[in-house]
Amino acid sequence: MQKTTDKLPAHIYLDERQIDYTTRNFPDSTEKGAANVALVLGLREDQIVKTLIFCTDQGVYSLIMVAADQNAVSGLLKKALGSRNISLAKPEDVKRITGYEIGSIPPFHWQPDGFRSIIDEALMSEEVLGVGAGVWGNEILITPANLQRASRGEVFNLTRKPAES
Repeated sequence: MQKTTDKLPAHIYLDERQIDYTTRNFPDSTEKGAANVALVLGLREDQIVKTLIFCTDQGVYSLIMVAADQNAVSGLLKKALGSRNISLAKPEDVKRITGYEIGSIPPFHWQPDGFRSIIDEALMSEEVLGVGAGVWGNEILITPANLQRASRGEVFNLTRKPAES
């Protein structure tokens, strides 16, 4: 089991800002994927947050947070990002921008001022959310309000298509 006795940068960031959270460890042998993390932590898959980095055609990167069992609707994501031409960032760009490998990117502490972080509004109704701490085998449990505060996230509907008239 991956145990962290030392505080990770994400933990220090939250502590310095007096933002409440708890940590949960899970075996680092757990197969990758949010469904597996949810299962070992006793959470639902829609309580585990995927952190994705998207890029616009102007070269602007943004952090997008959606539930692990959801995908952002392209049109809604384009509207939130203010660009018609967006793409998922390449793994090497994700590492360069965040300092982390894809799979356990914390949704806070690494963003420079002005970096956009966007939270799907569906996450805001959950009691608790699980987010990566930066090390596989360590998860941060945090309320949606504290996630928004920590990430300086803007809330947008990214996953629910508007009802047709």
